[in-house]
Amino acid sequence: MAGKQERRAGESGRQAMVERKLLVLFGSQTGTAQDVAERIGREGVRRHFKCRVVPLDSYAIADLIQEPLVVFVCSTTGQGEAPDNMKKFWRFIFRRNLPATSLSLMDCAVLGLGDSSYPKFNFVAKKLGKRLIQLGSNGLLPVGLGDDQHDLGPDAVIDPWLKQFWEQALNIYPLPPGLSVLGDDIILPSKYSFQFEDDAANGVSVGPCDTNRQTKCPPSQLCPFPAQMISNERVTDETHFQDVRLITFDISGSGIEYSAGDVAMIEPRNSPESVDQFCQLLRLDPHKTFLLKPNDAATPLPARVPQPCTVQYLLERYLDINCVPRRSFFDLLSYFSLDEMEKEKLKEFSSAEGQEELYSYCNRLRRTTLEILYDFPQTTSAIPPDYLFDLIPEIRPRAFSIASSQLAYPSQIQILMAVVQYRTKLKKPRCGLCSNWLASQNPLQSAVHVPLWVKKGMLQFPTDTKIPVIMVGPGTGVAPFRAVIQERVVEGKKGNYLFFGCRGKSKDFFCRKEWEELNQEGFLTLCTAFSRDQDDKIYVQHRIKEKGPLIWNLIQKEQAYFYIAGNAKMMPTQVTDALKSIFQSEGGLSEAESEHLLVELDRCGRFQTETWS
Repeated sequence: MAGKQERRAGESGRQAMVERKLLVLFGSQTGTAQDVAERIGREGVRRHFKCRVVPLDSYAIADLIQEPLVVFVCSTTGQGEAPDNMKKFWRFIFRRNLPATSLSLMDCAVLGLGDSSYPKFNFVAKKLGKRLIQLGSNGLLPVGLGDDQHDLGPDAVIDPWLKQFWEQALNIYPLPPGLSVLGDDIILPSKYSFQFEDDAANGVSVGPCDTNRQTKCPPSQLCPFPAQMISNERVTDETHFQDVRLITFDISGSGIEYSAGDVAMIEPRNSPESVDQFCQLLRLDPHKTFLLKPNDAATPLPARVPQPCTVQYLLERYLDINCVPRRSFFDLLSYFSLDEMEKEKLKEFSSAEGQEELYSYCNRLRRTTLEILYDFPQTTSAIPPDYLFDLIPEIRPRAFSIASSQLAYPSQIQILMAVVQYRTKLKKPRCGLCSNWLASQNPLQSAVHVPLWVKKGMLQFPTDTKIPVIMVGPGTGVAPFRAVIQERVVEGKKGNYLFFGCRGKSKDFFCRKEWEELNQEGFLTLCTAFSRDQDDKIYVQHRIKEKGPLIWNLIQKEQAYFYIAGNAKMMPTQVTDALKSIFQSEGGLSEAESEHLLVELDRCGRFQTETWS
């Protein structure tokens, strides 16, 4: 690699005198990779590169062969999956018929973001890095592997990786004569300019959710279907600490089709109280109407923001004013501060040396953007509206495993949702944006419409009616299994084995009546683990070990599929270990042989997991 880099340095350097271009492509599921990509773009602008920052699936991939310098920033989701906004690129780049010299004109670098608590840590970045080299590109440095588990988060890897990248990039693409890197004291232009209008004069009205249910476009993130909420039922006891809801939506007229294992994507909203507080802090009129104008012709307008738009709509539907902000937020905020004490603190939080203190102040306590703006009042009052899109990310849709079958309920979607509320050292409880918004809706009082669409899930179930399925789904992890059980019952399929776990039989045994009736009718074999109903805690992995002979027979002789869904902390590993112990105790396999069998089951789709943190 080094030889190739030296050989090309002179050639690239001469090209750079004509035009120094940097393309930053990102694949992001939660917004972290996008935030890092935009940071690289800003640093490129400071080094006088002509920069573009684009989601991978929004980029015309045929143009890649002509790009001189590209940085790929990509996260890994689920069990080694590519993010949704790079799936098309992912399929294309691994086509076997691509020539080995396809990317021979390109210098590149790959930065991955992942979580080392997952088995396939940064799988996407590692695999992409190898593939780009196979296609002839010149890798400037080893793949960066950012890790959420590090005490300082992914920045512990990103900061030194970027320092090395810029050294390499400026060696090959030196600064034009007479120019130097722009200092940190210079603020870069905003993405957009706001042009406020007098909505009383032009009669513009941007209303709430579009309730025209006869939509013509297929439901998607750009065109969600306004599904009417039919019911919002609490399925845990009123005295139980955890509020879990079974929510039913009417999707008639939507054209939505889904199967067991699919996922409902829901677009949440900020509360009216949050919107009012934000407007007061920044002295914004929520009823004011504006048009957005890009400050760079290459920057597209945000697709989900109507033109024209009201401030209230923007804050309620688009800007994530209740998210826990990232480091870049503090960096940009510092430029607007006229108060020296506030400015100094913001600068400290955005520096590499201040990351431990930032983590203690912001991430550990899960302090929100809105709360931080309250802590820096002098700075907040000076924020220009033009920088709102640079400061605050857009609200991300939330994914929920569908907990119903369209075969059983043709015009409905049901989700099983835990209402996220917890405490830190801050006085006010922390609340999940989407779950608390949905839980607050009462369809018995007035019509409630929720923007949603459906995407394919990771779990795939066998179509052969004779194949048994073993499902391990404690807590809300049972949601996709409720869907497949309903589906298989409608089709007359038996051989359904469910291991369900919760704290107490009388407190949080979701859908108890439904499971017990199916168990009595012979459609379901139900094994429960109630961890707090006796002195010794019992979990699903204990029940699995107890059923060792049955599970071994189902897997070995009846070709059963084995599924795990739920919280990613300890349960999936413990259930997997219990399964491997059955391979050894019932099948007589060695430790190595049981590991090999699990790998084979995974390879052929007979061992699948869907977990979340």
